[in-house]
Amino acid sequence: MAERTPGAAPAMVAAPDEVPRFAFGRNWARFLALVDEDRISGAEASLRALLGVQNLIGKSFLDIGSGSGLFSLAAHRLGAARVHSFDCDLGSVACAMEIKRRYAPQVDTWTIERGSALDKWYLKALGKFDVVYSWGVLHHTGAMWRALELAALPVAQGGQLAVAIYNDQGRASRFWRQYKLAYNRLPEVGRWPLLWLAAVYFWSPRIALDAARGRPLAMFRPGQRVRGMSPWTDLVDWVGGYPFEVATPKQIVSFYLARHFSLEHLATCGPRAGCNEFVFRKSAVSS
Repeated sequence: MAERTPGAAPAMVAAPDEVPRFAFGRNWARFLALVDEDRISGAEASLRALLGVQNLIGKSFLDIGSGSGLFSLAAHRLGAARVHSFDCDLGSVACAMEIKRRYAPQVDTWTIERGSALDKWYLKALGKFDVVYSWGVLHHTGAMWRALELAALPVAQGGQLAVAIYNDQGRASRFWRQYKLAYNRLPEVGRWPLLWLAAVYFWSPRIALDAARGRPLAMFRPGQRVRGMSPWTDLVDWVGGYPFEVATPKQIVSFYLARHFSLEHLATCGPRAGCNEFVFRKSAVSS
């Protein structure tokens, strides 16, 4: 077997054309009914903690795969001088526009449009940003390593790149890939059993632990909202999210170190399913 050069991307695994992509926008549209000031504050706190900042005053912020638009709104509220959101899913674009209409209708420093994380020329045309953010997105493109490479293009020299990528669990990840394929091949009514099976698998240990501590169903309470998200929205996203690719923390770190980035933050989910979080800083003298 030929040896791979350091930092080179592992072979890509694209989604078969005959498998429908998950309708992320439909899931986000249901989430919009839950968005309130508490969730927005949770998203702001998440951004501050991830980037290691108190605010984004004077910074430009690019949201790659903006989904609901919640984190673009959070960046705006943290003082970002310019926010640009894009997503390839028209339903997600509509969600971000609705969030803006509700919470920042008169703001002209926040733009939203349809775009692809795999379109090199689109990304180049956007210019440079102080913060490029793509949480839980690039592993759904069907060409994750190309998407990771292209995400570096709009990062300004000295700027930050924040990404979250599904953890490679080996055999378990292969199981979940087949589970997601089955889900997306089923008609709507046939998907419910797979959702509830996953809910039992992921939620039962936490529900039991909370009950033992005298806090039944605490995971569903407002104070437990991670990143301002909803447990059900996250569950549907996990079960349905296809294309689906994974990587180890070491692979992601090596990939960006070879591209003139330094690692500022790493939070892993250990051996479990979920996303590993990374924040990289682009060298101020890189080309």
